[in-house]
Amino acid sequence: MKTLKFRHNLVQKILDGSKTVTWRFFDDKDLQVGDQLKFIDWDNGNKFAEVEIVKVREKKLGEIDEKDFKGHEKYENDKEMLKHYREYYGEKVDTDTVIKIIDFKFLRASQ
Repeated sequence: MKTLKFRHNLVQKILDGSKTVTWRFFDDKDLQVGDQLKFIDWDNGNKFAEVEIVKVREKKLGEIDEKDFKGHEKYENDKEMLKHYREYYGEKVDTDTVIKIIDFKFLRASQ
């Protein structure tokens, strides 16, 4: 089963259902509709959920619009969003970088 890691501050949002979308750059796992995933807390390494991917689409970061934020955390502005993703992926991320927008449904919590 494929895994994805999330920062600790996002774990509760996933568990309570307020976060149902993740954005991923440079997808080395070939994430596709129907994949079941284990979600891992980045900070402590614990598995906290199992989900299934229900929708995948791709878009350039600079083309993100309001509807793409449904189920995803928002940023103060485009500059802050770019800064956030450069912290994870480095300076290679710019407004032309293609991201995978992944909608998932929660299957079960893990202990």
